[in-house]
Amino acid sequence: MTHDTEHQIAAEAITPEALAILGGGEIAYVRTIRSEDVQALFPQAPQIAPGMTLFTLHAADGTPIMLTDSREAALANAVQHQLVPVSVH
Repeated sequence: MTHDTEHQIAAEAITPEALAILGGGEIAYVRTIRSEDVQALFPQAPQIAPGMTLFTLHAADGTPIMLTDSREAALANAVQHQLVPVSVH
């Protein structure tokens, strides 16, 4: 087993609960989504035209926090709420 395979297995074993504890309510990440996927994450959102690229801010456990049309706005919202935005791949 290579180091990359070991790392992949370990990453897949992390549960949302473990991520929430790991983030300690202080870590968030920004994700790019298509407007067609908004309703799944934000059921209360109004209908949005298809084909748009949008950005979501998520808590470490994956809970969606906000939706915006700008990555910069999502990052600013994280900082405003004293969350540390991290990059995920």
